[in-house]
Amino acid sequence: MAQKPSIPKGTRDFSPSEMAGRNWIFDTIRSVYRSYGYSEIETPSLENLSTLLGKYGDEGDKLLFKVLNSGDAFSGIDYSAYAIGEGSYNSNALSLRVSEKGLRYDLTVPFARYVVQHRDEIVFPFKRFQIQPVWRADRPQKGRYREFYQCDADVIGSTSLVNEMELVEIIDRVFTRFGLNVSIRINNRKILTGLAEVCGFPDKVVDITVAIDKIDKIGLDKVKEEMLARGLSEKAVAVIEPVLLLSGSNSEKIASIKGLLGGGSPSGIVSETGLKGVEEVSELFALIDGAGISNEVVLDLSLARGLNYYTGAIFEVKSLDYQIGSISGGGRYDDLTGIFGLPGVSGVGISFGADRIYDVLSALGKFPSGLTETTRLLFANMGSVPYIVPVAEALRSKGVPVEIYPDQVKLKKQFDYADRKGIRFLSINGTEEEASGTVNIKNLDSGEQRQFPAGDVDSILEFIA
Repeated sequence: MAQKPSIPKGTRDFSPSEMAGRNWIFDTIRSVYRSYGYSEIETPSLENLSTLLGKYGDEGDKLLFKVLNSGDAFSGIDYSAYAIGEGSYNSNALSLRVSEKGLRYDLTVPFARYVVQHRDEIVFPFKRFQIQPVWRADRPQKGRYREFYQCDADVIGSTSLVNEMELVEIIDRVFTRFGLNVSIRINNRKILTGLAEVCGFPDKVVDITVAIDKIDKIGLDKVKEEMLARGLSEKAVAVIEPVLLLSGSNSEKIASIKGLLGGGSPSGIVSETGLKGVEEVSELFALIDGAGISNEVVLDLSLARGLNYYTGAIFEVKSLDYQIGSISGGGRYDDLTGIFGLPGVSGVGISFGADRIYDVLSALGKFPSGLTETTRLLFANMGSVPYIVPVAEALRSKGVPVEIYPDQVKLKKQFDYADRKGIRFLSINGTEEEASGTVNIKNLDSGEQRQFPAGDVDSILEFIA
């Protein structure tokens, strides 16, 4: 019995029409990146696990796809060295013994590795963009896939907030070109560090950010429960809760959080780190206010972004017209290259989630008309193919996508082919046209039909434009 074909959960095939939409997304993002001086690179799908592990926190490490070593990866293993009980083994340690490589989780850590390896070839500040797939062993659900594309831009080797401002401009420009209304949410990890300090748990900043990062998924009450479960006290949670609920203008929020971190909390603790974050946020919003951003930009103090390598400004973008997770995000990381032997090099970057953006554009009908057109003109096969070939080639040389139907079959079948592919123009030519040196072309939308000299390519182009 033949096996029923399938693909792994969380992955997808893409049809020609879907690829047309995806490529439009990629091309739009590329053009905006390039307009800000970013250059494209690529890195391998596989990275050494030593490059990936420990960079995304415990939860991120669990989502890494590990790849078995080639050959018989399990041969020669002393399983007793991994035993932790009767019939039980340390599966994590064992997996690292048989897997030295993994599929990349994101594009940022491989980029940091690239910078360190190629530092003698790079001109700093280095502005790069990268559009490639990444993989996460996540539970598939709406808007969340195991294989998906990221469209990253990073600038490394500069601490200036001008970089953050330009990234916000890029986000705004990209989504304006897509015709989408979005909310650009901004926070600063130093503020979250300061919040951990003033609530009396400076060593729990990772636990706090991991919990807060889930607020859109599980709600405030569940976030509070998780913070308590992670060891925070009721008093500490009481300090954090009103910050997550702050409303008002950006300047009002900045004033409120500045007061709290400056000694206005019940503990009276002053957080210098937190105040530095407030200073950075204030400067960034002043730059943004003068940049003419058309989409909404808000200070969201509940925004945490769970990746451990962020140290400064963090970004997240939500669609205002379609309910889905974040469709872009990013942030500042001060020493990601340090783990690879190049300390003190600060960077900041963003990433567009192409798959979610596709879902939003599709749901809202925002793709340009005619985007899926692959063939403008089909030459029917009436037995005069040698006569038609030079005409088809002349049109192709002008950039017109043209097909010649390969088989001499009933005309109805050829009409059906044109209809199913959405081809707008059909040319039917037999011995009479060949004898007169002409071609017939019919507009299948309007029904209009005209005859042209076979060599009058300009007139044909004008008709099928």
